[in-house]
Amino acid sequence: MPDTDDPVDRDESADRTESADRDGFGDHDERQAVDATGDPIAADDEEDPRNEPVGPRVGPNGREVVVPLRLYKTVTALSTLAAVVTYLVGFVLIDAATLQVSVVRRLIVFALGAVGIGLAADTLTALLAIAGVGSILLGTAVYVLGTRFRAQGMGKPQEDSNEG
Repeated sequence: MPDTDDPVDRDESADRTESADRDGFGDHDERQAVDATGDPIAADDEEDPRNEPVGPRVGPNGREVVVPLRLYKTVTALSTLAAVVTYLVGFVLIDAATLQVSVVRRLIVFALGAVGIGLAADTLTALLAIAGVGSILLGTAVYVLGTRFRAQGMGKPQEDSNEG
């Protein structure tokens, strides 16, 4: 082996042997199997919770849908984002309904006047309040439905525990 540690001079087989000795794995290369979405799977172990079949089912917490991990992360992130946005819109609409000098209320009155719709102040207040409460309820429903999803291997009760 040359005196320098230049990558050009190094032998790749020596690097693999050194790293295998450090890792303690020896000659075999153990890589985690992944499915089509890139999520890790353990196809050789029947007891592994990642081998759980996907699809709807009734679990210990009610109805739930078992999905791959990548889809679970996407559903959780998007449903939480949608819930937060609809909550925010709902509270802004309720604010516009209760506060007669609200900027949002003025914009709505201006937009309705531009298309030729004139509403009494009480009617507009009721419509804004109903729309605000409806938006908050929609956000709640989206969030609750988003919590019905779980990834493979999540939420399975343990046999030895006294829970559930």
